[in-house]
Parts: sequence; structure tokens; C-alpha cells
Amino acid sequence: MSIYKKVVEEYFHNLGINLNDKNLIEIHNDSFYKTVLNKGYLGLAESYIAGFWDSKNLDTFLCDVLLNQLDRKTPISLEVIISKLFAKITNLQSVSRAFRIGQHHYDIGNDLYKLMLDKELNYSCAYWKNAETLEQAQENKLDLICRKLELEKGMKILDIGCGWGSFARYACRNYDVEVEGYTVSVEQKKLADELNQGLPIKIYLQDYREISNKYDRVVSIGMLEHVGYKNYATYFKKVASSLNQDGLALIHTIGNNYSQTSGNVFINKYIFPNSMAPSINQISKAVENILIVEDLHNFAPDYDLTCMQWYKNFTANWDQIKGKYTEEFKRMWEFYLLTACASFRARDAQLWQFVFSKPGAKQLNIRKS
Repeated sequence: MSIYKKVVEEYFHNLGINLNDKNLIEIHNDSFYKTVLNKGYLGLAESYIAGFWDSKNLDTFLCDVLLNQLDRKTPISLEVIISKLFAKITNLQSVSRAFRIGQHHYDIGNDLYKLMLDKELNYSCAYWKNAETLEQAQENKLDLICRKLELEKGMKILDIGCGWGSFARYACRNYDVEVEGYTVSVEQKKLADELNQGLPIKIYLQDYREISNKYDRVVSIGMLEHVGYKNYATYFKKVASSLNQDGLALIHTIGNNYSQTSGNVFINKYIFPNSMAPSINQISKAVENILIVEDLHNFAPDYDLTCMQWYKNFTANWDQIKGKYTEEFKRMWEFYLLTACASFRARDAQLWQFVFSKPGAKQLNIRKS
């Protein structure tokens, strides 16, 4: 037995995880042990992508890993140290870097997202209350947002990080409003423009810092995760300056249990470059004297259900797109989706919806879920 194997097996054993349980994990290549020992959670991900191991219940295994905080307790590699240091000394989410996330993640192929997501292409947590399908749960989420924003006919709405326009289409069809959306993805805008034909929706390929108009309502769904801790104050000032005096803003975001200055190293390297989820403390500091919190709603367990449905759709439809992607991509994407499931199942990550108003706004009657 190699020293790497002995150390790693003992470490996992002390966490209550048996690496010899083939119902949980099956190791095909002993390089797994050295990779995990040298790189921690990033090594766990990279060794899976390389095919060094498999699991019949990958989401369960990863949940156990996160419940035991393996991602924070294992040795930190030089690569991780450099990544965290770089996040400290530079603004990873500056205007000049704004389009990198679009190019790396959202522009990799609309066909992939069409097969993985619901028909309206909602790429954020669904709301599963009284829902049996992903389609219904996503519609529930959009309905919930519209009710919290108290939309009325004729209102002008700003959607920061509008994706493929799913919220915009729902709001226009059901509330007779106008929507302007901003995205940093060329492919998202291209498809959104096709899907939005005939509706009062305009999509701009611009960074949120370039917004200059005023709106009755502001919504931002799954965008704050790409803003970065150095820009939270800038982001919320832009939300406030874009909002009419008596308007409302709803921010839907993944949240962290603690403040950090860089995100999950696997997610940053392979999935969402320069991303990180904010903490309550970071958000509260950023909105101080800028916006008033009218409502805060956490439905993190719903994201476990959402990501699991995306995983099922992805694996069920893989044969339709596998010619465009490698086997390594497939394993990377599996690890990403099931890491997300595990994060929310272990309550390592949260899903928050904030409703904000501006200081001095008229008395509001926020509709609760």
C-alpha cells in the first residue's frame, strides 16, 4: 500500500467515510490518492474528471464530503493559494473581465442548455412548493418573483443578468409590462432575441455598470454570484440608482454561510470563472444607507431538487450532444451539477430572495410566499 493511499484512506475513515465501500465510491486508479492528498477538494474533482474513480451515488458521497467540510480541511495546494491571493490583490470581476463568464460558461452551446433546463431556459433555482415537474417549479419561481415585486400593467422593468429572457417573457405575458435585460453572453442574447420576438423586451449585451436608465422595478436572478466581493457596493448602488423612488428590487442569489474573498476553486477553475457567493454580512454592508430590506426568503433545499433535475436531463439527453463535447466535459459537468446538489443538501450553500426598497419610499405591502 502506498503512503498516499494509507494517509487518504485514514483521513476519510476519521470522517466516517469508507473508501472501500463500492456502493459509495469505486477507485480505478491509485493516482486518485496522490491527487486528493495534494489538491484536496480540487483534486477530488480533477481525479473524477480524469476517470480515476466513480460513484453509484455521487451526490450522496459529495454530500458526506461537504458535511464533513472536507473542502476546507484538506491540504491547500499551491494552485489554490495563488488563486486566493490573486483574488485579494486584483478585481477579478472588473469591467474589463466582465465578459469572461459569458464566453467560458454561457456561450458553450445553447443546445446543451435547451436539453438540460426547462423549456423557458430558467438557469436558477426553481420553487418546488406545490410542483411536481421542473416546468411547474420554474413557473412557480417566476410567479413568486412577480408577486413579490407587485408588478402592474405598464411598468418598466430592468433585468440585470437576464439570461435567455425567461423572466422577461413571463412578466410581459402575464403582467403586460416592458422589460430591458442585460447579459454578458453573446449566445444568450442571440437566442433570447429569437424567443422574445413580438414582446416588449430589449436585451443588451452590456455589463451592469453601463446601465443608465430608470425603472419601476429591478430584478436580478442568479447574477450576484458573478459580481465579486470588491464590487458588491457598486452593484447595489447601480440597483438603487436604476430604481424609481417608490420602486422595488428583487435579488435572487446563492448565498454563503460565511464571508469569503474567493469562490470554490473547482467551480472557479472549470465552471464559473471568478464567481463567488456572498454572505449575509457582505450583502448587509453593501446595502447600508443605500437600500432597505423589505423581505428575505431562503429556500435552499429547492436548489437540490432543481440541480438534480438538471442532472437527470443532462445525462438522459447526453447522446444528442456528445459529438460536441468530450467525455471529460461530461464528467466535469456531472461533478458540477452533483456538487451543487450536495452543497444545498448539506446546507453548505443557501438560496436567498431579497426584496429591497429605497429609503423614503412609500409604505409597501410586500406579498409573502
